[in-house]
Amino acid sequence: MYAYIDGKLTHKNPTYVVIETAGVGYLIHISLHTYGKLTHHEHCKLFTWLYVREDAHLLYGFIDEAERKLFLHLISVSGIGANTARMMLSSLTPEEIQQAIVNGDATTIQRIKGIGAKSAQRLILELQDKLKKEDTTFSSGESSINTVQEEALSALVMLGFVKNQAEKVLQKILKENNKLLSVEELIKLSLKNL
Repeated sequence: MYAYIDGKLTHKNPTYVVIETAGVGYLIHISLHTYGKLTHHEHCKLFTWLYVREDAHLLYGFIDEAERKLFLHLISVSGIGANTARMMLSSLTPEEIQQAIVNGDATTIQRIKGIGAKSAQRLILELQDKLKKEDTTFSSGESSINTVQEEALSALVMLGFVKNQAEKVLQKILKENNKLLSVEELIKLSLKNL
């Protein structure tokens, strides 16, 4: 529902921040990773995810798109809720979590409070292949190839193409082209091949 919130940072705490925008203060739950990146910012932008429960609507905020994406991957695993995923992002950096899952390093994952052997194995089993496919770059404000590919894929799916077919065509085009393509160029080339 909310892609991001951009405004004045009025309160900062290791577990949440309040960002004021258009006269409204949004309480946003954050990880220690995000907290560490917000050191001296008066104005900030956090990528958000709205968690709707029976008893509450909670906003979670992330310093960049890659951290939010990893958070969404983590909560997609059975037994990993929003608070556990936030705890994971507070205990290890997103890069360390991703590397541990990709490399099948259950020991590193188990160092996180609340994650036992079964949960660590489940995380590795369910996310290893997904995270191997995504070579996510954390904390970069630049538009990476991955982001361009994701935007193009999203557009093609919205146009009615099957996701798996569109992914294959996009990967083929990216391998064949040496230069960086814009989202528009990538979509146009994909439409010719679909």
